[in-house]
Amino acid sequence: MISTADFKNGMVIVVDNEPYQITWFQNHKPGKGGAVMRVKLRNVKKGGTIDRTFKSGERFEELSVTRQKKQFLYADGSNYNFMDMNTYEQIEVPIEKLDGKEKFLKENQEINAIYLEDELIGIDMPLIVEMSIIEAEPGIKGDSVTNLTKFAKIETGAEIKVPLFIKVGDRIKVDTRTGEYVERISK
Repeated sequence: MISTADFKNGMVIVVDNEPYQITWFQNHKPGKGGAVMRVKLRNVKKGGTIDRTFKSGERFEELSVTRQKKQFLYADGSNYNFMDMNTYEQIEVPIEKLDGKEKFLKENQEINAIYLEDELIGIDMPLIVEMSIIEAEPGIKGDSVTNLTKFAKIETGAEIKVPLFIKVGDRIKVDTRTGEYVERISK
């Protein structure tokens, strides 16, 4: 059993007899009363996200999760195909299990598949990925001084906001947790 003080992002706990993964938490001390823990939880079996508030010190059962190395092969409609790096076995993963992370998957990219009691519940992406810009409006001379942004399409097809000075062919770093531009990679 763990208490609210032990919470970490990615931890899987049992809430209302359902397994939930902690995606965000914050300790909150209101002006009056005891401290509480605000938490965003993702149901690992059904996929929905809920916001809950727990009293400080509440206890929960922690479920053990395992991680296995997989390599992304290709997308086939609403399924994504991965290969186990140890057994070379291929598995199909429905898009719902990827939780929006499919926007940053490139062919042959290695990820960690997360399993809860032999059931795949999601994937762990690297925090930062390098992508090429394949489509962007041209910038105007002098745009590097402002903090204005525009939409650009990266090589996986996802659109993200980038500074105005980014152009087609540039390589950039993208934060996979937020989908935000981090920096341009020097050539």
